[in-house]
Amino acid sequence: MTEQKKPTIECSADGPYIVRGLEKLHNSRGEPITTKRTIALCRCGGSASKPFCDGTHSTIGFSGKKLTDGSRDKRKTHQGKKITIHDNRGICSHAGLCTDNLASVFRMNSKPWIDPDGADVEAIIETIKKCPSGALSYSIEEVEHRDQEREPMIAVSKDGPYHVSGAIEFKDQPRGEGASEEHYTLCRCGASKNKPFCDGSHWQIKFTDEKN
Repeated sequence: MTEQKKPTIECSADGPYIVRGLEKLHNSRGEPITTKRTIALCRCGGSASKPFCDGTHSTIGFSGKKLTDGSRDKRKTHQGKKITIHDNRGICSHAGLCTDNLASVFRMNSKPWIDPDGADVEAIIETIKKCPSGALSYSIEEVEHRDQEREPMIAVSKDGPYHVSGAIEFKDQPRGEGASEEHYTLCRCGASKNKPFCDGSHWQIKFTDEKN
């Protein structure tokens, strides 16, 4: 039996994401979006056919250039009594799932902002598993848990980035320190300074996508 090839993603120059072999593409409501062997997903934010590219990038002068200097791409370790939490602010998409769901551990406006003893281990693990960007991971007894076992899928988040999971290969793109290759978030508003990855800029520009 021939082993099925995993899907791949690559960035076209100042254009869309070219995705090959993807079977599962969902909108923010969890509804499937019809896909085919090769698709082009908008990353300029301007397509009228979201999530698919309609060529708008070529008329608005979209640039896929990364504007960050990489200074925030540093993984910090927060060691607790039972669990150690790893965090890289430089690749965070600011989805807010950690601070919204477990504020006793992920504490906004506090230093250090992570308290690994602020909740029980099970609650911390459950919250970290929801992190779409891969900025968060954890270790127990010096064994790091960074990835999950999931089928390849791209989910179009509500007015936000593409949530990629299932170890879809992202070709020719360097990752942040300690970043997961099983899951990551890709900018689709066109405003991220950390392109092609999301940096939360969709919040600042009030990006919207009513269809998805």
